[in-house]
Amino acid sequence: MSAITTHVLDAALGRPAAGVPVQLEQLVLRGADTGAVEGVASTATGVTNSDGRVGSLGPDHLERGDYRLTFDTAAYFRQTGQTGFYPTITVTFTVTDPARHHHVPVLLSPYAYSTYQGS
Repeated sequence: MSAITTHVLDAALGRPAAGVPVQLEQLVLRGADTGAVEGVASTATGVTNSDGRVGSLGPDHLERGDYRLTFDTAAYFRQTGQTGFYPTITVTFTVTDPARHHHVPVLLSPYAYSTYQGS
């Protein structure tokens, strides 16, 4: 099982958001005290299924560190005939416990989004 999964729900249409391209990257920080990003390593890509989920995104184990999920919402809005304000949604998070599973849900609408640490 992947160490990270995601789920995207379209709050405006009241259904799962199928077909959203998602990219997972590990951030390489210049210094822990500054938080400045020196580079990124692409870890995995996926596309949400008919239930709005990407159940296998990346490795079974993530190292401690900072990661970024990027959701290509422009592609999703085009395919559903919606006009959106946010062409991408980027969620940056820190893995402090590599043994733990990380689930990052996103609630999406054309002019707003929210996210939280799922289980």
